[in-house]
Amino acid sequence: MCGIFGYVGNRQAGPLLVEGLKKLEYRGYDSAGIATINNGEIEIRKDVGKIEEIERKVALSSVGGTVGIAHCRWATHGGVTQKNAHPHVSLKNGISLVHNGIIENFSDVKARLEAKGYHFETETDTEVIAHLIDSHYRGSLKDAVLAALKELEGAYAFAVLSSKEPGTIVASRNECPLIIGVGKGENFVASDVPAVLAHTREVVYLKNQEVATLTATGVELFEKTGKKLRPDVHHITWDAAQAEKGGFPHYMLKEIFEQPFAVTETTEGRISDHEVLIPEIEQLLDVKRIIIVACGTSWHSGLIGEFMLEEVARIPTEVEYASEFRYRNPIIDTGTLVVAISQSGETADTLAAMREAKEKGATVLAIVNAVGSSIAREADVVLYTKAGPEIGVASTKAFVGQVIMLYLLTIHFGWRRHLLDEQQVRNRIRDLRLLPLQIQQILDEREEIRKLAKRFATRSNALYLGRGINYPIALEGALKLKEVSYIHAEGYPAAEMKHGPIALVDKEMPVVFIVTKDDRTYKKVLSNIQEVKSRGGHIIAIASKGDKEVNGTADEILRVPRNSYLLNPLLAVLPLQLLSYYVAVERGFDPDKPKNLAKSVTVE
Repeated sequence: MCGIFGYVGNRQAGPLLVEGLKKLEYRGYDSAGIATINNGEIEIRKDVGKIEEIERKVALSSVGGTVGIAHCRWATHGGVTQKNAHPHVSLKNGISLVHNGIIENFSDVKARLEAKGYHFETETDTEVIAHLIDSHYRGSLKDAVLAALKELEGAYAFAVLSSKEPGTIVASRNECPLIIGVGKGENFVASDVPAVLAHTREVVYLKNQEVATLTATGVELFEKTGKKLRPDVHHITWDAAQAEKGGFPHYMLKEIFEQPFAVTETTEGRISDHEVLIPEIEQLLDVKRIIIVACGTSWHSGLIGEFMLEEVARIPTEVEYASEFRYRNPIIDTGTLVVAISQSGETADTLAAMREAKEKGATVLAIVNAVGSSIAREADVVLYTKAGPEIGVASTKAFVGQVIMLYLLTIHFGWRRHLLDEQQVRNRIRDLRLLPLQIQQILDEREEIRKLAKRFATRSNALYLGRGINYPIALEGALKLKEVSYIHAEGYPAAEMKHGPIALVDKEMPVVFIVTKDDRTYKKVLSNIQEVKSRGGHIIAIASKGDKEVNGTADEILRVPRNSYLLNPLLAVLPLQLLSYYVAVERGFDPDKPKNLAKSVTVE
């Protein structure tokens, strides 16, 4: 939602803070700022815009001091203004603070602080935290934070300085992610691991309501009661280069090209020639029902998982928007397995849905990409997709990793529940091993997609249609186009087109059909194409190589290799991801920083 970075050590803080913010800019980019302690005083520089623009305007890197905090914002409370940009201050005790999250009781706390004489300069809920800590300061910043936490309600991650303790940063979190990077003679705090990897691979994942104090010489960790804890330090095995662009113009394109790797890494150690290896779920084989909870792109992967699990494993499966799940008192029992899907493992709604399910007695299995994330830690069982860090706001390779993990679950359940024989399992694994090469083939033949994007970029609306297991791909294709190019697009089951959307069809409306050959709804979709064609719609078909029946029905055809019915969607989605990317670039937009969006939605 917002990005936090902090440094304490012996080096000049300014350049390090700016470098850290650039690694976190995918979390928010409407404003940014830094605060350091320089010659015993808090020095703040901040402004609206992207970090590079602000650096040119106010020279963030040149600020003095060897301890500092930094922030890039995705606005929630208060408009995008220089005043509302972080860091925020409370000057009585030289307090400066950066924050990610939403303080739900900020109005009540603000009223109490105003009664004590505190004056508020901004429209944000964050300023409440700074003044509240200031009001409790009695010579110890850590103790002031512990006291303030007792009065705060909501989601938060923050880092705070005081000019009265110039060598210390105090940090805490509740529901929003925050990690500590443990260095040698220096330490870091950040919203996400990639921000610290250039300096250290040793990290501590803060748990809810824990408080950390950082100095140049060490890190101390405390419960909210003040009890001292022993930090649990994790070693990160992937390196900073994996989170860099690697010669690509944008993270989104780089991550699209990393999808063969994502498939290979997610399956590594999980398959042999004749079986799928997921020992973590052996105790779940008798599950009676599965509920998948997720948001956005992860919800779309869940819809594909529903088709797979019901088709092959014969397990009744439902897919729920995590944001709605807990507000209707869902019926859950001990025979229910809840599968929570999230790239970041920090999605607030998915985390809340998971907790609701656990309270009602369900076992929770998490499919996440971020190791050590909140959802991963709180689930009963966690399966990692191993797609590597995904920086682009529009998810691509994480989606593929999620569907692959759902496929592996499906095959494992089908085999262990005696619904697949050994030869059928071998065939499914053979199909899976073919997938990375087929994905690479689409990437190598992308020029036709780039040409189509030039024509597509002038349109204002688009319709995406698919049936069966390809319906979620229609939803995902439309979402990607909306996210990065700002062209209005909607995805529908192709048969539902006749119940309203067909009224919009004319020669100016691109209609994208997913019509892969091995889909059992293939003939039905061909009929739907004819219905659109008869009304003058401009038809773009995602079709299988070698399919001659689709010839002459579509105005433009993007061909994909053929795999099994269950895996064809992962080939069909590739042209739609690339089309969205190239349309965004053609329209002059940065696909890595779509307006109003953030990579990880860590507040409700």
